[in-house]
Amino acid sequence: MAEAKIKNMEDFASVSGISRPTLSKYFNDPNSVRATTRARIEKALKQHDYRPNIYAINQNRRQTKTIGLVVPNMTDPFFAGIARTIESLILEAGFNPLLLSSHGGPEQELANLESLRALKPAGVLLAPLGRVSDTAGVATFADEIPTVLFDANLDGVGEAFFGSDNEQSIGLIVDYLCRSGEVPVFFEMKTPINPNAYKRRSAYIAAMERLGHDPKLVQVDGEGWAFEEIGFRGGSAALTTRQFATNTVLCSNDRLAIGLLSAAYENGLRVGQNESCALRIAGHDDHPFSKFTCPSLTTISQDYDSISARSVQTILDIIEQGERSKARESSLFNGSLVLRGSA
Repeated sequence: MAEAKIKNMEDFASVSGISRPTLSKYFNDPNSVRATTRARIEKALKQHDYRPNIYAINQNRRQTKTIGLVVPNMTDPFFAGIARTIESLILEAGFNPLLLSSHGGPEQELANLESLRALKPAGVLLAPLGRVSDTAGVATFADEIPTVLFDANLDGVGEAFFGSDNEQSIGLIVDYLCRSGEVPVFFEMKTPINPNAYKRRSAYIAAMERLGHDPKLVQVDGEGWAFEEIGFRGGSAALTTRQFATNTVLCSNDRLAIGLLSAAYENGLRVGQNESCALRIAGHDDHPFSKFTCPSLTTISQDYDSISARSVQTILDIIEQGERSKARESSLFNGSLVLRGSA
């Protein structure tokens, strides 16, 4: 049986067992990899009769070696952690990451993209603000510069989108909370800034109805990215006015949950799974601080290693091929339940 034709560098990486970033570095500059690695690559090239797309590689050399990375807010340790992972993958592939923060504002998000446009980057990885983004402005940029979206989606914008499957992850934690105690009330902002929050609300309602329970929402006022403060103030008001219909609260994200934990402490309420506890509190995201709260926070861990790797790989493939994708790719990744002391 004839060996399948190798169409691109991704196929060659698969059959040769040499990582895609290492191959990218070699094809851009053979002397940039170790001699032993260079010998392995050259042996594999002969063995598999692979000829890289020289036109695409030459196009790449005329581009800058910069890949832009734009996140909503660098003061959030959650996005800081994601950015570090993506930066390391970009560097491993032989490109230079340029990290910019939108500071929670649509004007700054567009200003960041304008700055990148002037630098003529090879591509851009963007975690958009979402609901408040200037979608038309972002789309105009993405029409000119290869752009891959991650974390939050803007319909039809960019070459691809990679994010978390909120329906799966919320369903997973709702199922656990219902099995292990009283059914959960959903605690959220009335007008969330991130589109993932709307998806989580819908997923909570669907999961509760699937299990035969009535969904209960507690929505609090607040705007912007000060989630802990919003969770604390809104949670304090909800606790003192007895808005929680059960003793179990599922928060839309971990930062709201951290604020609610503080509110419970201020109100003299013990949080945890034991019979002596007045409340159970859970969140979503596995925020870097969630394991250090008191008690530590039960939550959902998003698969950001896979999301980061897929996002970087996709932008590298576009750069290598020297042409834009014909169809927009979209993939969602499952979350994992993390059981800790709060629930």
